[in-house]
Amino acid sequence: MEEMQISESYLADFRGYLRITSKAQDGEIKDCINAARGSLIRGGVLPERAKDENDPLVKKAISNYVKAEFGLDNPDSEKYRAAFAEQKADLAMASEYIEAEEG
Repeated sequence: MEEMQISESYLADFRGYLRITSKAQDGEIKDCINAARGSLIRGGVLPERAKDENDPLVKKAISNYVKAEFGLDNPDSEKYRAAFAEQKADLAMASEYIEAEEG
């Protein structure tokens, strides 16, 4: 899968979610964002929807994935994995996320 573009402002939002101020872990954060997007796409979400940085539902799902998978020692990782799985399933059942617009 090709690496998907991530804007600096989107990346900064995720640093905030992780309570990180340094850019030292940006590579790992980007990898997590792209892995979450890939998982959404494999689950049936249209690629353009999974990459939409302005969609709050997609962003929330991705943030749960990132919170679950970032770093090595996270006692809440299972909680975040479960939240991501539920949000992914919800998105995959919503027609606006799985059906291309005509026209």
